[in-house]
Amino acid sequence: MRPLAGVVLGVAPIYLIFLVYYTGSPETTDVGYAPEQPVPFSHRLHAGELGMDCRYCHNTVERAAHAAVPPTATCMNCHAMIATDSEKLALVRESAATGSPIPWVRVHDLPDYVYFDHSIHLAKGISCVSCHGRVDTMDVVTQVETLSMSWCLECHRNPEPHLRPLDKITELGWVPDEARDVMGVRLRKQYDVNSSTDCSTCHR
Repeated sequence: MRPLAGVVLGVAPIYLIFLVYYTGSPETTDVGYAPEQPVPFSHRLHAGELGMDCRYCHNTVERAAHAAVPPTATCMNCHAMIATDSEKLALVRESAATGSPIPWVRVHDLPDYVYFDHSIHLAKGISCVSCHGRVDTMDVVTQVETLSMSWCLECHRNPEPHLRPLDKITELGWVPDEARDVMGVRLRKQYDVNSSTDCSTCHR
């Protein structure tokens, strides 16, 4: 009985440490994260069916580190005339009338110790789809990648599969008319892509 208790007491802490580490890692906690938003905004409808460019709402993505959450005024550019009585848009109308921002819930949220610049990735030919998936098919935006350090490094070490022409950055369903590996090598040279794997690139 005592040897068994000793084994249990010796193994249990290791098991608990592994369990906490594994269940708390990005690979197990973030993929599939799809929080309920205060307004049921469908990217499938807006970006997919209506063909709205990502940059219309996220209008800082090409010139700033952050892809801005659109202000209510952007929504009202259309919804001052479209679906003006919709129950789903009550909070949008209230926000427009009072000036209080809509409390959107961030889906893709990197830790504070990680620096990521959207603008440089887009300028080098990385599409929104590489990190965010086919958002144009999502009614509810869902995190589809781990956003872990190993996942980022994998792309930095081998960016060619993710590169595309700059005018195709926001065409999420775009398919190249040439082999991806051939196109990737050509675009890497054309855009002078030299992805750093130095710690200070992301941890500043």
